[in-house]
Amino acid sequence: MRVLVVGSNGMLGRDLMSTLVQTEYTVFGLDIPQIDITRQHELSGVVRDLSPALIINCAAYTAVDKAEQETELAFSINRDGSANLATVCHDQGIPLIHISTDYVFDGTGRRPYRESDPASPIGVYGRSKWEGEEGVRDHLREHLIVRTAWLYGVQGNNFVKTILRLSREKERIRVVADQFGCPTWARDLAEGLARMATLISDDPASVQWGTYHFCGQGQTTWHGFAEAIVAEGRRREELKVQQVVPVTTAEYPTPAARPSWSVLDCRKLEENFGIVPRPWQTGLSEMMEELYRGDFPRQ
Repeated sequence: MRVLVVGSNGMLGRDLMSTLVQTEYTVFGLDIPQIDITRQHELSGVVRDLSPALIINCAAYTAVDKAEQETELAFSINRDGSANLATVCHDQGIPLIHISTDYVFDGTGRRPYRESDPASPIGVYGRSKWEGEEGVRDHLREHLIVRTAWLYGVQGNNFVKTILRLSREKERIRVVADQFGCPTWARDLAEGLARMATLISDDPASVQWGTYHFCGQGQTTWHGFAEAIVAEGRRREELKVQQVVPVTTAEYPTPAARPSWSVLDCRKLEENFGIVPRPWQTGLSEMMEELYRGDFPRQ
């Protein structure tokens, strides 16, 4: 099977590429400027030339705070680009796996969100991703939309690397303690996507198309996540930080509002694909081990 990963230079895209190249698939990874999902005509030609049997879309505008000012750009990529890709897939008979986010929910719930729960995004980023989901649904039946949360990895900038950097620089760091979610290692998600691709390849008639959740098993707060990162870091180096101070969202304002509850229910994924995400603590430990081996930059 020929698989095209769109957005292959991002954090998830890189882990997905390294995961897929270990399979029997022929894998192509494209990113800007080789492919631009906001330009449908050019996109159609690129896809036609490669003739993949499956496309996995990791391309997205993910700057949550900047999206409040760069609204047009966020919607152009997350909404229009996703719909363009789904249209091209429909026209060329290609199934699509599309990555989405917990930000489609407003965070007012107090049980894990199910795929069937109504979306109610509270910021530009969340709205643009939700409308992108709808564009995929409107244009392509053979799709899998995979929502994830609190994604981190050895590639790119993310919360884990930020906490490690601050822990080397400061004795006290302040972290929000009233937002709850499920930290997800990009490598774990990549391996889940690879397993979904295998089912599409091996038995496409059995695939239950639709929307799924994938995130690290268990829940914590950003503060709890930060404490775990510091503990993992201390096993590997001497850190300056002495205290991780819990603060409220009100004490740490950001341009874009964050959902206070981003816990996702992943049971549908297990029921239809047999995929059970690992505990988030396990993913964090393995990611830190990989980071400290020196294969990837720490900053």
